[in-house]
Amino acid sequence: MAEEEISGISVGEFETIPQLLASSESLQIAFAFLVVGLVVIGIIYYKFSHWVLSKKFNYSRPHSSRFLRKAVLPFFAIVLVSSINVYMQTTELFGEEQIIEGTAELDAAEKFAKILNSINILVIGWTISHLVPIALTKRDKSILEREDYEKWYDMRGFPDDNNLFHKCLKWIPPKTTPYDMKDDEFKKYVQTKEGLKFLEEYRTANGLSVGSYDKLVDDPFEEWKKSERAKYEKYYKKCITGKNQTGQKLRPGVVPEEIYPIDIWREQKRQNNYEPIIPSSRPPGYARKQKEGVPKSAKQILPIGIFLATVLGIVTWWGVDLVVLATATGGLALGIGLALKETMENYFAYIMIRKDKIIKVGDRVTLQSGYNGLVYKITPRVTYIRHGLNESLAIIPTKQIVSAEIINFTKEFKLVPASIGVGVSYLNDPKQVEAILIKIGKRAMKEVKDDQGNHLARQKRCPYLDEHIPSCGCDKELHVSVGDPVVRFNDFNDSALDFGLRVFVRDYGSQFKMKSVMRTIMYEEFKKYDIRIPWPIRTVYQGDEKREAEEIGKFDKKRDQLVKEYARKEAEGAVEED
Repeated sequence: MAEEEISGISVGEFETIPQLLASSESLQIAFAFLVVGLVVIGIIYYKFSHWVLSKKFNYSRPHSSRFLRKAVLPFFAIVLVSSINVYMQTTELFGEEQIIEGTAELDAAEKFAKILNSINILVIGWTISHLVPIALTKRDKSILEREDYEKWYDMRGFPDDNNLFHKCLKWIPPKTTPYDMKDDEFKKYVQTKEGLKFLEEYRTANGLSVGSYDKLVDDPFEEWKKSERAKYEKYYKKCITGKNQTGQKLRPGVVPEEIYPIDIWREQKRQNNYEPIIPSSRPPGYARKQKEGVPKSAKQILPIGIFLATVLGIVTWWGVDLVVLATATGGLALGIGLALKETMENYFAYIMIRKDKIIKVGDRVTLQSGYNGLVYKITPRVTYIRHGLNESLAIIPTKQIVSAEIINFTKEFKLVPASIGVGVSYLNDPKQVEAILIKIGKRAMKEVKDDQGNHLARQKRCPYLDEHIPSCGCDKELHVSVGDPVVRFNDFNDSALDFGLRVFVRDYGSQFKMKSVMRTIMYEEFKKYDIRIPWPIRTVYQGDEKREAEEIGKFDKKRDQLVKEYARKEAEGAVEED
């Protein structure tokens, strides 16, 4: 009974195709010619694609190159199939006597024409499925290009621009004194060239620049684009000639890639704060390896959906019962879904993470187990968390990110407190100690930098601006009043007065260097002003307390001067406690 039901399933007109091919020698010749022609086109396309990949055009115009490579094959395939179809229809290749018995609806010529039309539709569907993502990618790259231009505008030019910014835009000083600057100070600045340069880089306490810019060219964005393309041309020439810092000649068109296409080149510059890209500074295939483990985006999956829709349309056209097909594939999908339940949970958790931006690579997190580290890689199956000191790598199912409690120290935050505590002698004046601690904090905010010379501490205004040097960014994205060090007198301890000093740094990892350097500065300043840290033992005084107080009193004038300079004013609003 079951065998009869299976044999009764209709596959439409597909079942008559073998009969059609067997019915005519002319049709067999035409079909063979079609197959051979498609194979030849495929071989030519393969050679053509490799030739295009080795040319400069593929690197300087990657989207046009992809379009060309995807469009050439279907164009010639459609020409071949259409030519055979026209030849068949115009030369009456099949006689009326070749009508297949039992297929009165279509004769042999019509049936073969339908096969050719089906091939054309499939080729067109395949072409559209690949060209649509190329167009979407081009749109996304154009958006990123505009964002790069805005970054260029904000940075007043990139390091390798040869002062292009000021060739395109002229800064006009403000007519009135900027907020939080004195009138006489402002008038002094506008009278000198150095002063005007200082004002152009100046930012208010709220992080806003002053003045405005007038265009010196018709379209600064177009001039910037030309400049970026010229820089890429220079980069490409250095790669292929070997006239670069490494002296290596790089080969275009090889796998893994040794030369960045312009879109990848821009992406690498974006990741490195728009510093110039040095040829061969990274191993071959570095950019591709960065994306390993990252699932395909919707644009990459789109071709499969479009082509499947095309195939289903062809299948329907040929009379196949889609209800039976859907039932069979639905049952198969249900079985696979049950078998891959855990995998699917992780995959949909990954989609939620990307959509809601719960975490991203580089975030500092603490897992429910207490493990603290940096998000190293997120995949649809597992997530890798690297220990902050590279001691280990935690590998957890991705679904735990959305189903379990995690602490993210990075998301939505640009401020992390770096706090240290210290106990001083009861014989030291608390106001003097507080002033010295504020001095220590301000020194640390100005002096503690990373390897690139950027300040670790967040502050209202970058100290570099006072030296007529562009801001390193330590005053960016600061919208709360935490620009000064925070000092608190915490407690009367058994053997000391307990104080706390806190400054805010730019990220979680920066606090450790900041704490270390602040302790070093604290040791220097305490030694300079004779601020004493009691030993963790009880001291029994035998008439020496007066002598010790006299010794400490010798520095009162110096410490009082610090109180005048650094101590908090009672009228100032206090920063809210954590």
